[in-house]
Amino acid sequence: MERERGDANVMQRHHGTRTRGIEAVPQGPFFEGRFGRMFRELPTFNQDEDELRRLGEAMVEDGGGDIDNPSIPSGYTYVGQFVDHDITFDPASSLQRMNDPEGLVNFRTPRFDLDSLYGSGPNEDPFMYDERSGGVKLLVGKVRAGNRDTNEDDLPRNSQGRALIGDPRNDENPFVSQLHLAFVKFHNRVVDLVQTEKGLSGDDLFKEAQRIVRFHYQWAVVNDFLKRTVGEQTLNRVFRVGTGGGPHEIDLKFYRWKVRPFMPVEFSVAAYRFGHSQVRPTYKINGVVRELPTFSPEGDTNPLADFRGFRPLPGQWTVEWGRFFEIDGSTPQPSRKIDTRLARPLTTLPGESGDRASLAVRNLFRGWRLGLPSGRRVATAVGQTPLTPEELDFEQTGYRGPAPLWYYVLREAEVREGGRRLGPVGGLIVAEVLLGLLKGDPLSFVNAEPGWKPHLPSAQEDQFTMADLLKFAMPEQAGG
Repeated sequence: MERERGDANVMQRHHGTRTRGIEAVPQGPFFEGRFGRMFRELPTFNQDEDELRRLGEAMVEDGGGDIDNPSIPSGYTYVGQFVDHDITFDPASSLQRMNDPEGLVNFRTPRFDLDSLYGSGPNEDPFMYDERSGGVKLLVGKVRAGNRDTNEDDLPRNSQGRALIGDPRNDENPFVSQLHLAFVKFHNRVVDLVQTEKGLSGDDLFKEAQRIVRFHYQWAVVNDFLKRTVGEQTLNRVFRVGTGGGPHEIDLKFYRWKVRPFMPVEFSVAAYRFGHSQVRPTYKINGVVRELPTFSPEGDTNPLADFRGFRPLPGQWTVEWGRFFEIDGSTPQPSRKIDTRLARPLTTLPGESGDRASLAVRNLFRGWRLGLPSGRRVATAVGQTPLTPEELDFEQTGYRGPAPLWYYVLREAEVREGGRRLGPVGGLIVAEVLLGLLKGDPLSFVNAEPGWKPHLPSAQEDQFTMADLLKFAMPEQAGG
């Protein structure tokens, strides 16, 4: 039986990295976001740590069955990570401490404004911008071979190899770091286009390019990433594209705020963690580098043995994006299905020990300490028929108790959607929060320019996908 208890909190370090705050000066009317609850009226439950640990330890791929998801190419796993870094950041808490989530300050503005890319702009963060462009373009670094630069691009880095970017977490692995680099190049290409077409310069040029980049990014998040993740039916319940130049409509039933948007812990600690189950154990990044594991076994010191980050890009490691997204008929590596099994490398995270070494155990503990309601409670609250005990399938794990919300979201996707997309509960939470952030931002395309549609080159008129963005930003890397 579920028993009410006081609110609890813990927001972990992101994977294995040390959390820290980043100063940001947003352009909008508010200066901080706070974590809160979508379903504040629902009771939480006490849970035995050993049972949660056993459940988490059982959430691992066994190497059998149909585990790939042909509906979502593997690149979207890291689009999800990039989006997460754009909208959420907690520098203050730890796995062990229990605090009130409404007292946590989200130092990442809860908007799709790409502050992870732009920082506080060229005046406040000039180290990220290219002086040769008058400070309107972002810096691009070079892969080093000994003491010389090569013809391969990397993020700009300091003498210790750390990336000079708005959010250091975007250097966590080569996939998200090169995706960040793709956005750097996307901005720079848009600067060239705006300068040619409108003759702008200086601050006017930067702001116009930034607006175009942000709007196209927001559109791709909604109409490409989110559509694939939650399915067209769930998306259409919340978002309707304006017709005939009319405004777009966002209809929120459960994610509501009084003054300004907040970051719901049901989203950030549970539903949006679905991406952890999509991570592949190995990837092939181009035609030169052999297929490598996400993380190599603990103790392997070979720097070319896996895809861990926070280091300069090795030579010949430039990603061919056609291996991660559908670009000009390419066949990308699929993501893993959204289910209750995580790739084995995520059970032994580098540099961690004990409960922190397993991402699944860490996620379950975090949700419990934050006082999240159970999956069944949330399903009932949003008008969905909860999963049955047989569908939850706890027998093999020995787990007894209400289904933790994160586990429930994954299992629902597995049972109700075959692992191809989120189910109705997880999908609704993710769709309402991501679209709610757009609705609450006066500078988003849905508010600043009602009826706006993409206009940059794309495979389909009035649309813009991640594949279109990558092809426009750097056509030389689109193949694979």
